[in-house]
Amino acid sequence: MAALRQLRTSRPAAALRAPGLDWLLMVAVAALLVLGSLLVWSATSAREDLTGGDPTAYLRKQLVNVAIGVVLMVMVLATDHRWVRILAPLVYLASVGGLVLVLTSGTTINGSRSWIQLGGMSIQPAEFAKLAVVIGMALLVAERAEARRRYDVSPVDVAGMLVIAGIPAALIMAQPDLGTMLVLSATVFGVIAAAGAPRRWLLLMGGGGIAAGAVAVAAGVLKDYQVDRFLAFTNPELDPRGAGYNTEQARIAVGNGGLFGQGLFDGSQTRSGFVPEQHTDFIFTVAGEELGLVGAGVLIALLGVVIWRALVIAFQTDDTFGRIAAAGIACWFGFQAFQNIGMCLGIMPVTGVPLPFVSYGGSSMFAGMLAIGLLQNIHLRSTASLPTRFLTTQPRVLSVR
Repeated sequence: MAALRQLRTSRPAAALRAPGLDWLLMVAVAALLVLGSLLVWSATSAREDLTGGDPTAYLRKQLVNVAIGVVLMVMVLATDHRWVRILAPLVYLASVGGLVLVLTSGTTINGSRSWIQLGGMSIQPAEFAKLAVVIGMALLVAERAEARRRYDVSPVDVAGMLVIAGIPAALIMAQPDLGTMLVLSATVFGVIAAAGAPRRWLLLMGGGGIAAGAVAVAAGVLKDYQVDRFLAFTNPELDPRGAGYNTEQARIAVGNGGLFGQGLFDGSQTRSGFVPEQHTDFIFTVAGEELGLVGAGVLIALLGVVIWRALVIAFQTDDTFGRIAAAGIACWFGFQAFQNIGMCLGIMPVTGVPLPFVSYGGSSMFAGMLAIGLLQNIHLRSTASLPTRFLTTQPRVLSVR
């Protein structure tokens, strides 16, 4: 008669949990894309002057932008991290080249020479410059730190980062595009802080930035309409039919929403077209009016999740390039969202920046989705470098006759 013996062992089971995407980040971005497409549709469906009588015209265009953005995100996500670093200088040079091309043969829209017409599509190189500056600065710090095997930031590092950021900044100011310049400045400050620069240097840079802004105003670098926007921000009643009109109409639209809003496609200000550029710069007013405080709060929360996950990715990676790049992207998204929502609420001056993943437009969508792809690339590499986190040890029962 055969004897049965059960042997219990602690050998690892065959099942392994492979490192994966940051799904919370992906869900938040997907929700923003869906919500943004609906808001763009609502903002344009009743505007025959924009759509030519086709209520779904801008919805279809936005869905095409989203589809292209997803493809770009997947391409960056699937690229080997070594190639990401190799291609970073080329991305930066291409961005600078695009900004130069804008100044020589660009199209002026709303007083800013910021666009390049490619067939039936308008490209705004300044949107890509934000990402290019982030990865350019991150690559500089990473290369120098790895070369000297020290991870502190020297004055030479900071000077190099300022040069990398200064070239695109000068070209952007020449357009002039004040909104992008403000976002870029905040992003650069965040990148330098994330790189580990001492606080005294950050204070000096902050003071220098304020002084430079005052000099720019005094020297007449800013256009008259840009100065008027700042004055209207301090007191919209100064010019309620001119520079203060946008701010006043935006406040009315958001105030109309109340707690739960007037309903999607039913906003009175939105349907009447009282808010200028409502499908782009002032898209948040559609959320405020039609979805109310609750819906607008959900939108802000989703943006907060994206920024939070970017910071988590920066904190968890042990790669200097990835850490600084992820932190820079978080600063970029954070300040741009604050600037856009702030001008819709009247707490920031009107400068014309899109709301990430929500506003209509290809350039902003493509740059944002490329940044999400880079965040996921960094996340995949940081988790794959620690395979023991994903090893599940299960007891196995062996039967021996």
